[in-house]
Amino acid sequence: MAKKAMIEREKKREALVKKYAAKRAELKEIANDDTKPMEERFKARLKLAKLPRNSSATRLHNRCQLTGRPHAYYRKLKISRIALRDLGSAGQIPGMVKSSW
Repeated sequence: MAKKAMIEREKKREALVKKYAAKRAELKEIANDDTKPMEERFKARLKLAKLPRNSSATRLHNRCQLTGRPHAYYRKLKISRIALRDLGSAGQIPGMVKSSW
């Protein structure tokens, strides 16, 4: 199980990303528009830099929904390989059987 603080930090980041998503998209559109004057694009980049760092979507990290583990994460299931194995062994995932040979 991951530290509670790390899980909470990730939740805080998700909330910030969601809160600032529209504003970031708008500023990025202005900053990357070649038809606008250079001063306006530069001001948009400065405003973008003043937003919280954790509001950027690239700062998010996928974590297991059950354990909070950051590595070996299956996107489709939103759980880690270890949690997947435990659930499969317990018969809680339909059609999944733990292999042995």
